[in-house]
Amino acid sequence: MSITLFLLSAIPSGQSFVCTPTAVWDGDGPIWCAEGPRIRLSGIAAREMDGSCSPGHPCPEAEPVASRDHLVSLVGEPAGTNATGHVLVRGPAMRCTSKGGAGGNRTAAFCVSPRSGDLSCAMVRDGYAALWDKYWAGHRCD
Repeated sequence: MSITLFLLSAIPSGQSFVCTPTAVWDGDGPIWCAEGPRIRLSGIAAREMDGSCSPGHPCPEAEPVASRDHLVSLVGEPAGTNATGHVLVRGPAMRCTSKGGAGGNRTAAFCVSPRSGDLSCAMVRDGYAALWDKYWAGHRCD
C-alpha cells in the first residue's frame, strides 16, 4: 500500500529519493522515474513546449525543443518518444531531494545525475532555463 501512495502523490519535502529517468517532457520536467515519481525540477523555469511561458514564471530565451533536448542529454540517452510526446530516455539513477508538491502528482526536486551533476544548476548555467528565485531558496551549485 505504501508503494501505491508513493506513486500517486508528491514525495514529502526534505525526503531524499532515487530516480532512474525514463522520460522527459520539457526543460524543467516532468522527468518520469522508473521508481514512480514525476519530477518538476526545482528552482528553474523553461518554456512550455508550445514556446510560451506561464504567467508569473521567469521566461528564458532558449527554445523549448532545445531546452528539452538538453535536459535529455543531461539525464541520459534519447530512446524514442512515447504516445504522449515525452522523449524516452535511458540514463543512470539520480539522487534527488524533494521540495514538496509541484501540482498534480509531481514532486518539485533538486536532482544530481552521475552523468552531469546538479540538473537545475546545469540547465541555468547552460542557458536552457531561467533561475526562479522564489523556488531556488538558497540552493547552491558546486
